[in-house]
Amino acid sequence: MNGTALVLGRAQKAAAVLVAVGPQLSSKVLEHLSEEEVEQVALEVAQLGDVPPLQLESILTEFRAEAEAHAALLSGGEHHAREMLRSRYGEEADEIVDRLLASSQSAPFHFLRMHEPAEILQHLREESPQTIAVVLAHLPARLGATLLGGFDPQVQVSVASRLATLERADADVVRRIEESFRSRLGEVRRRSGRRDGVKELADLLNQSDRATERAIMSELETTDPALAERVRALMFVFEDLITLQDRALQELLRQVEPAQLATALKGVSTELQEALLRNLSERARTSVAEEMDLMGQVRLKDVEAAQTNVVRLVYELEKEGVITMSRGQEEFVG
Repeated sequence: MNGTALVLGRAQKAAAVLVAVGPQLSSKVLEHLSEEEVEQVALEVAQLGDVPPLQLESILTEFRAEAEAHAALLSGGEHHAREMLRSRYGEEADEIVDRLLASSQSAPFHFLRMHEPAEILQHLREESPQTIAVVLAHLPARLGATLLGGFDPQVQVSVASRLATLERADADVVRRIEESFRSRLGEVRRRSGRRDGVKELADLLNQSDRATERAIMSELETTDPALAERVRALMFVFEDLITLQDRALQELLRQVEPAQLATALKGVSTELQEALLRNLSERARTSVAEEMDLMGQVRLKDVEAAQTNVVRLVYELEKEGVITMSRGQEEFVG
């Protein structure tokens, strides 16, 4: 593994944290994000390269610091958060709190705060001083100062004079500039996409609810069809249970409640239904059949939730070494 530290933006660091904690926990984190945030982080997971161990440790430390700061802000306000963090993080405490306070605002260009200054500068240099001034005016002072310092002195003076005389920018103009930056930064990430995170994203989606999975895959199919195809090839879905050998199915089904299995089997193919029921004991098979007869119509989201739980169990059993499986076009072996 290459030990050279990567230059990672905020979204990439979030992706690294999700990969580090594993798909089961990260899928629960996704439930608390907006659809846009889920799609952005999912794309970063898919494109994430190998993160050196020392850098990953640093990212996790930073994550813990921000989590502690967030808790302190909620319980005692900004002053309490700064005082509490100074004992552990020293001068970094103010920066951590400032960053949290800034990211809590859904202001224009808020997504830029998840990118490294060098990455933002690369695109700002293509803009006029007036546009640069508009962007900097909507960013936290520390980030704005860092970016301004990245320009030649002549450009700095020109941008500074426009900042000083800048009136309230037209909302449509701000929106167009914002969308332009969002599009260009996203395109750069797609062109530089790496392979290493594709499996992590597939595992994460398998642990997520179907609505999240559909939203992310739909976005990937629109923005990067080739990447979407690679992710889907690595995913294990409920319908893939039919590819497991009987012994693996028996190990799995012993840990699934009859009511949950009955719900999960609603609407699946006859072939899959028969394959699963065949691997149940006679008593369990009778119990599942009775559950299916009694439950009548079931909401689609309940069926999908039951199927997701079964797939999660497949992953848990694989992790424990109870069953093994190969993904993609290969056979699954129990």
